[in-house]
Amino acid sequence: MVTGTRSPKAVDKIPGAITLVSKAELARSLVLTEDATAVLARSVPGYAESSQAMSNTGENLRGRVALRLFDGVPQGSPLREGTRNGTFTDMGIVGRIEVINGPSASEGIGAAGGIINYLSAAPTKEGNEFTITSRYTTQFKDDSAGWKLGATFARKAGNFDMIASASSLDRGITYDGDGRRIGMNTSGSLADTESRNLFIKAGYNFGEDGVQRIEGSVSHFNIEGKANYIQVLGCRPDERALCGETRTNTSERGSVFGSKAAINDFKQYQLSYIHSDFFGGTLTVNGYKADQEMRYLPENTIDRQDPLIAPVNTLYDQSEIVTNKKGLRTSWTRPSLFSVSGLELRVGLDLVKDTAQQRLALTDRLWVPPMEYSSRAPWMQLSWDIGPVTLSGGIRREDGELQVDSYTTTWYRDRRNVGGGSLDYQENLTNFGAVWRIDDKWSVFGSYGEGFTLANVGIPLRNIQCSGDGGTIQTNGCPNDPPISVEDLLDLNAIVVKNTEFGFNWRGERGSLSASHYDSKSDYGQSLAIDPATNDFVLLRAPVRIKGYELSADWRFNEDWRISAVYSHTRGKTSFWAADAAGRYGAGGMNKPMGVLDINPDKFAWTLTWNFIPRGDISLGATTLFSRNLSGGDVRGFDNRSFSFNESTHGYTLFDLGMNYETERYGKFSLGIENLFDKQYILSWSQPPGGFQNYWAGRGRTVSISHTFKF
Repeated sequence: MVTGTRSPKAVDKIPGAITLVSKAELARSLVLTEDATAVLARSVPGYAESSQAMSNTGENLRGRVALRLFDGVPQGSPLREGTRNGTFTDMGIVGRIEVINGPSASEGIGAAGGIINYLSAAPTKEGNEFTITSRYTTQFKDDSAGWKLGATFARKAGNFDMIASASSLDRGITYDGDGRRIGMNTSGSLADTESRNLFIKAGYNFGEDGVQRIEGSVSHFNIEGKANYIQVLGCRPDERALCGETRTNTSERGSVFGSKAAINDFKQYQLSYIHSDFFGGTLTVNGYKADQEMRYLPENTIDRQDPLIAPVNTLYDQSEIVTNKKGLRTSWTRPSLFSVSGLELRVGLDLVKDTAQQRLALTDRLWVPPMEYSSRAPWMQLSWDIGPVTLSGGIRREDGELQVDSYTTTWYRDRRNVGGGSLDYQENLTNFGAVWRIDDKWSVFGSYGEGFTLANVGIPLRNIQCSGDGGTIQTNGCPNDPPISVEDLLDLNAIVVKNTEFGFNWRGERGSLSASHYDSKSDYGQSLAIDPATNDFVLLRAPVRIKGYELSADWRFNEDWRISAVYSHTRGKTSFWAADAAGRYGAGGMNKPMGVLDINPDKFAWTLTWNFIPRGDISLGATTLFSRNLSGGDVRGFDNRSFSFNESTHGYTLFDLGMNYETERYGKFSLGIENLFDKQYILSWSQPPGGFQNYWAGRGRTVSISHTFKF
């Protein structure tokens, strides 16, 4: 059963590729690492390589940014995507993860790339249960040690149930396979951090036969850098003429004077009401409030300079993003509509208000102006089970408004005055599909779906500058340019994704096999590139088409042995140039391959599990990212300008080993070894040239010992 479709739905009645990450799979991943997205990289075919950082830069689902939900509440903000929405809670409180591929019309803004729905754990047996978890991690270096201590209390008594959890996690610095300290990620590192998590959820069933339920939850997660290290830039192979011998980024003890700790702080509150016999259907009303604060490491890049504050190249500053979201999600599900067996109606109305802004925290300068997006979205879905066939279809009306305050850009962007304004977004998003359950083992499906999101609005807003800049910094506010307002920017146009997909599923007594093929298009999409002057991301708005296929399988040889595997292949194309704002030329043809910042290389991952005794198991797994060479070119007829793109990434294979042994009296003991053979490798998204000196290696061998005790 999947709940990420707004109401519980059997997997074999959903026309699309679904991946369910069970509690057992989560537990196996947590034996190896506490990284929140590592389990997705190992078990979800289309999910990209884990960044191994607080930032989830480059982590996408089938080449697009997915909407992450925690108990149905959106995490992060598409207004200013800070790539921090993958680390928002202690994974020990997560009961399972639902990954729904492809755009979703049952969800609103942000669901153009699919849905990753994290569901919190729930009490499973009557009475009280306490769980104490402890963990020690090391790479056998003095400053690499980390530890965790967590406690969970669960109670289920009649109509009442609750779960409360608190945890503390301290991480040391990390080392690569060569024994060299890994550099601090400027977008946010997990290394050298402390995190705290508090989660409380309680529910009560009432009414005749308990058909009504009220449930509330509070979640507060904070991860904060300890600021014991500063980054020392490395030298890419292609930049040796500028920086000398090839070397990866590293860290050395120290701190930037006056800097603040890097943080990622999530607060989430929600209250739900469910009536399972409301006019013959199930009514669900969910109100929520979610706040996030992200602060990044100090940098002295050119885009942070201001000679009125300090001499150029001497000013360190820290970016800080603050987002606030509140909303109301409603749905009513009516089975056997019009007394027709198998005909189900789902309708609802979603309301949301999302605000975001970005500042340079040390000097209190505005970098991205305050933005507010308000949306009203009624939606409807119909499904009809006709024997072995399920037909489904629906529509969502997205009616939103983006308001942006007036502001002045920074010194590096010429101190240009930009007028505020508002933009309206109206889209009708449709979907339809079919599933044919051929027999009790085989089924095939096909679907078409549309999704809606905004581009990373904050990036084009902060990058506005004089029209005739020519690479020189002007500081007089561009008096010769005509006035400009946010309403003039094509870069703020919405992204509407259209996705077609077909595939099959086989489920037997001892195993399963699934495969799907997809084709995803957006006439006005987004892709990332790196500004060589600032080492920061810039947003390219042009048509995008992404195609790929996926395979997943598992097989149980007997009661003791099981193997599972996933494979994904994805390729994307976009244009070398977007349409000219003045209308002089249109967007180019889709001749530019999308690189590793947007599209992950081919991936193959497998896990072999042996239950060597009734209470013990051993899992050996491996993940392979394949090498890839991309190239393309185009010539713009308007000015005969030539464009070219070349990118090569080198693949690697990492092995992991996990062991569990549960005693009857002393709890469960676990041993995890990540990167078993201590392989030295460069993270794929860090390999291509363009991000000068931002050259990160992945973690070397890491050993973790865990103990879980329940009473």
